[in-house]
Amino acid sequence: MEFPVQTANPVKVETACLVVPVFKDGELLPAAARIDDASERLIHQLIERGDFNARLGNVQLVPYAPGLAADRLLLVGLGEREKCNEGAFCKALDATFARLGQSSIDEVAVTFTDVPVEDRDAGWKAHRVAESALRASYRFSDFKSEPAPAPSLERVSILLSDNAAEDAAREGARIGAAVGNGINQTRRLGDLPGNICTPRYLASEAERMAAESNGSMEAEILDEEALEALGAHSLLSVGRGSEEPSRLIVMHYRGAESADEAPHVLVGKGITFDTGGISLKPGAGMDEMKYDMCGAASVFGAMSAVLAIKPKINVIGVVASAENMPSGCATKPGDIIKTLKGLSVEVLNTDAEGRLVLCDALTYAERFTPASVVDIATLTGAAIIALGHHATGLMSNDDDLALDLLDAGEDAWDRVWHLPLWDEYQEQLDSNFADLANIGGRPAGTITAGCFLSRFASEYPWAHLDIAGTAWNSGSNKGATGRPVGLLTRYLLDREAELNETVIENE
Repeated sequence: MEFPVQTANPVKVETACLVVPVFKDGELLPAAARIDDASERLIHQLIERGDFNARLGNVQLVPYAPGLAADRLLLVGLGEREKCNEGAFCKALDATFARLGQSSIDEVAVTFTDVPVEDRDAGWKAHRVAESALRASYRFSDFKSEPAPAPSLERVSILLSDNAAEDAAREGARIGAAVGNGINQTRRLGDLPGNICTPRYLASEAERMAAESNGSMEAEILDEEALEALGAHSLLSVGRGSEEPSRLIVMHYRGAESADEAPHVLVGKGITFDTGGISLKPGAGMDEMKYDMCGAASVFGAMSAVLAIKPKINVIGVVASAENMPSGCATKPGDIIKTLKGLSVEVLNTDAEGRLVLCDALTYAERFTPASVVDIATLTGAAIIALGHHATGLMSNDDDLALDLLDAGEDAWDRVWHLPLWDEYQEQLDSNFADLANIGGRPAGTITAGCFLSRFASEYPWAHLDIAGTAWNSGSNKGATGRPVGLLTRYLLDREAELNETVIENE
């Protein structure tokens, strides 16, 4: 999909459809006012007659507009002007492209850069346009005998009223397109069934990305023999009950001028199917446990965005992948395993397996002497109880890192909420027989899972994102969301900007 940027009078723009956002108060934005004047006050008439209600997210196609070069108009409700924040802006965009996705329209021009959003410039708005358009284009019908028709939309022109903003808008659209494609890659990996998307499949995905990167990325795959030699017994313990071999997947992107520049590391939980193991889950809803690798999928999506944007920093993606199945070989409740770090863990519940693969991956990350490490995991159902499906849970051993992620989440409108990691919670992981247990009881389950991981992340600034409530939707709209690719990409781009500022200060 293309996202050209141009400064133009919308009245004279030749397009199949001109998209015009409108506030509920009836006071038109500059582009909308010009369109209204040229079309015999068409927009005002539709509002005054009650034919169009500009409530937030309401969309109406107007098949003919006199006086315009465009074939048709699409009016988009913005709701109340004083409530037009980032969330309202994104909701209006999503409604726009959802409606266009149901049509045969192949190219549009949008005037969303006119919409006032506090502290957000044309670059931010253009980013949101491109990302939203690509998210709306996603279809997953690979296994249907009659696949869903491909979306018609191929070109979204972003119109500006001031050419001074063109460079910012072009860069915003470029980054938004990279993020949108990364989100869709994450969604596709998540939506694939567990019999297709196995640890070996994820390993092949990393190898494919590296092969297509023109040397920008390298992939390293550690098989079970290599993991055994390494001492990653915790990761291996999770896949013992499965015939699918486990993998540790490492992707290296080297964009910094110096190869020695400390990398930022993303670590993803890649449980490609989670039955719970011997601590078997209930059958109802177990099909959704194919989404237990969405943390890993988000690492792939973020690395895809990085490859497209090419920031001048070093980034490493690490995916710890296994299939958690019950069998005569499976890890049992009460078993004690030795981690790569050397700590022993009493496995009180085999359904708390994500932390067992992540702890070895976090220890493995020490060898990179990272500037930061962020792990992403569908780790606890307790995160859904605490935060629902709107915010991702955040825990960190570094306040600056936590603030950076909070800021990135607000910018990307992919928000997180900071939870504590107080020492008092650590006591819930005490074990009579090992250095620690893999669960800490029902109270504060999300936090104690973070506490467990923190034991393996003491050598660097680290944050944990629990995406159990945000990685996928259930019900009639079942499917992976692609979160938190937007957040992760913005976090990495902010680190590039921070590095550039440091270089300038030192010159």
